[in-house]
Amino acid sequence: MRSGRVAGAVLALALLVGGVVAWMQRAPSADAPAADARGGAGGRPPGAAGGAERDRPRPVAVAQATQADVPVAIDALGTVTPLRTVVVRARVEGTLVDVAFREGQDVRAGDVIARIDARPFEAALAQAEGTRARDAALLDAARIDLARYRTLLEQDSIARQQVEAQASLVRQYEGALRADDGAIAQARLQVAYATVRAPISGRAGLRAIDVGNVARATDPNGLVTLTQQSPIAVVFAVPQDRLPAVLARVRADAKPAPVEAWDRERRTRLATGTLLAVDNVIDPTTGTVKLKAQFDNADGALFPNQFVNARLEVDVRRGATVLPSAAVQQGATGPFVYRVEDDTVHIRPVRVSPADAGRVFVDDGVQVGQQVVVEGTERLREGSKVRIAGADGADAAGGGTGRRKGRLDGAGAATAPGAPPSAADAASGPAAARPGASTGSDPPAR
Repeated sequence: MRSGRVAGAVLALALLVGGVVAWMQRAPSADAPAADARGGAGGRPPGAAGGAERDRPRPVAVAQATQADVPVAIDALGTVTPLRTVVVRARVEGTLVDVAFREGQDVRAGDVIARIDARPFEAALAQAEGTRARDAALLDAARIDLARYRTLLEQDSIARQQVEAQASLVRQYEGALRADDGAIAQARLQVAYATVRAPISGRAGLRAIDVGNVARATDPNGLVTLTQQSPIAVVFAVPQDRLPAVLARVRADAKPAPVEAWDRERRTRLATGTLLAVDNVIDPTTGTVKLKAQFDNADGALFPNQFVNARLEVDVRRGATVLPSAAVQQGATGPFVYRVEDDTVHIRPVRVSPADAGRVFVDDGVQVGQQVVVEGTERLREGSKVRIAGADGADAAGGGTGRRKGRLDGAGAATAPGAPPSAADAASGPAAARPGASTGSDPPAR
């Protein structure tokens, strides 16, 4: 009896739950005819909202293709390299008694770097000078005897052999005197080496030895390392495909090609210099060739082993058609732009080549004065209606190469011209806006 009552309670609970679920599923469908009736009576027909959304003009920002004289430059990552680096070592072995420089100090060639105990070398110099004085006295005595023997030979008082032997002795003493002069010069050189001087002008690094230690010429770290700071060089590598343009620039003009050094974020120009040399081989592992540029660096803006962005100007294109890099999209058939005509966009394939930061050369597909979309391209298709956001605003291409009309935020809404850039704009630099960036919109096959 008890098990029967439990089974009945469970069955009743199951039927109750099933009824609630069925009622919840049938309730929306019961309201649907009423909604459809209201739509048919005075509201919009079903599907009208989606069609109106598709037909509504989309806000975009545009820029005009302009004509300008634009320098053609090659950008590459480079390393600041001193023209001369010297490890200052002791030339003689001895106890270090003085360090005459401060770590990080700028020194000039010939300045005293350190001093080694010179007393042993001074003693050797005194000994060499004493030896020379003795040999000089012997030479004087031999010359006097030779003169006397020659007089006696003229009187036929001595044999000629004795005169010749005395002449040979004089020559021996003369040779010994020259050897003594060499020994004295060597001793003086050792005394001079006891004072260590800077071989070049540059900046001293951290010293490798302290006062009281024995300095040796064989020490691998020496006393200190000097690096030349001004002038200084930047070594950078360019693709081998750009080598013909570089060599043409080097051969065409006697004036060296200008090179600029920028910081790693390409926001601050650190220095301006000239191209110094082109390497004689191409690196087969990377397909690049190394170039070296020289900078005056009087203000010390460049530091050895610093990473910089080198910018080499190889040519200037006169009267070129230029567009902002943001206007060029990449599709399956190649680069293209959204050209605006009568508030309607048309997809136009283009042939472009890089110009400088933020701009590209247009070789075909767009004419000067035509407008192209630079922002708001996410949902555009061939024939889409657009609305130019805002009035004439900031220059889209920079440097007077086009007028950009309005700017869109990340959600696609138009912002006022001259407003500060959004986070997306700040994150996208010149490299992010270059041709070839995928947008997910492909032009139709022609």
